[in-house]
Amino acid sequence: MKLKDILALIKDVPNFPREGVQFKDITPIFENPKAFKSLIDELSEAVARWKPQKIVAIESRGFVLAAPMAINLGCGLVLLRKRGKLPRETFKAEYHLEYGVDHMEMHVDAIKKGERVVILDDILATGGTLKAAASLVEQAGGKIKGSQVILELAFLEGAKNLDFPVQALVTQN
Repeated sequence: MKLKDILALIKDVPNFPREGVQFKDITPIFENPKAFKSLIDELSEAVARWKPQKIVAIESRGFVLAAPMAINLGCGLVLLRKRGKLPRETFKAEYHLEYGVDHMEMHVDAIKKGERVVILDDILATGGTLKAAASLVEQAGGKIKGSQVILELAFLEGAKNLDFPVQALVTQN
């Protein structure tokens, strides 16, 4: 399936989760097996050049994307969760969204010092989520090779807040 056909499945949801926010719903891609497989193949191919030892997935849609990518690439998967959801000792990071503040955590033993890491998220908006994910990777001593997203909302200028490479399958101005 062609990338443009996959991306056409993304639905805009106005005023979610609050007034003035235009939410990008990627779940219709997951509902279409051909689109989902094609998207995973596209994402896996895009990050393969970085030779990641771990893919760091941001809750929750990042989990759905990163798990099959890790299998495709033969690397480990690290799940970043919201505060209080992980059972063992964690690193913590706060981040700002275009509609509020949140926190995420990662197990302290999830990434070994020096491991090559790619951070995966579905959409890059303000960059707050990716910046917090990077903080967690750095606390563990991982080496961020880059970050991959499906869609970058370039008008929010989130990539300017990051000090590592960010790739997007598509950029919306």
